[in-house]
Amino acid sequence: MLKIKNLKFTHPDQKSPFDFSLTCKPGTITAITGPSGIGKSTLLDLIAGFLVPTSGRIHLNDIDLIPYPPELRPVSILFQADNLFDHLSVKNNLALGLEAKTPDPTKKIVDALAQVGLPDFIGRGAKNLSGGQQQRVALARALLRNQPVVLLDEPFANLDGKTAQHMRKLVKTLTVKNNWHTLLVSHLPEDGNGYADTLYQLD
Repeated sequence: MLKIKNLKFTHPDQKSPFDFSLTCKPGTITAITGPSGIGKSTLLDLIAGFLVPTSGRIHLNDIDLIPYPPELRPVSILFQADNLFDHLSVKNNLALGLEAKTPDPTKKIVDALAQVGLPDFIGRGAKNLSGGQQQRVALARALLRNQPVVLLDEPFANLDGKTAQHMRKLVKTLTVKNNWHTLLVSHLPEDGNGYADTLYQLD
């Protein structure tokens, strides 16, 4: 289980600190909602290790994650924007989500692209993709990493209704199958009650 207890952080221009406490069970999706500037993305950055809290705890199965740098945390993260390297192909962008010694990485990449509805895009340049296509490739890379904690920041915001529905189903299926702790930041009502297993409203 992922447990966050009294996790505090203050940006330089902030008057009072953010103070986060939540739990996320394995195999479930936890949605985090709230107005802009309330700290949703900050929370994900703290869990991923890109920001250092002033106090509090981040425990995964009783292991304290705070001492570990981002690259050593068992975390995959999808940012709200700028997820891909424009100078790389789709294949090479996805390969960044795999370990160097992964057997038959091309097959894994092809399978991941098929899952997000882009089976013929492996040779495309990332800069030639639409915003929605880039988001799906970035989601495929996050899912390919297959880490215990999956952090998704507005993952469906740039997708049309049908595609977003397919991606929600995919994330839900893989979360249950792989026993992930999936935290989803969103302002979309569809990502809250009725989809997520647990909903936190930040205020």
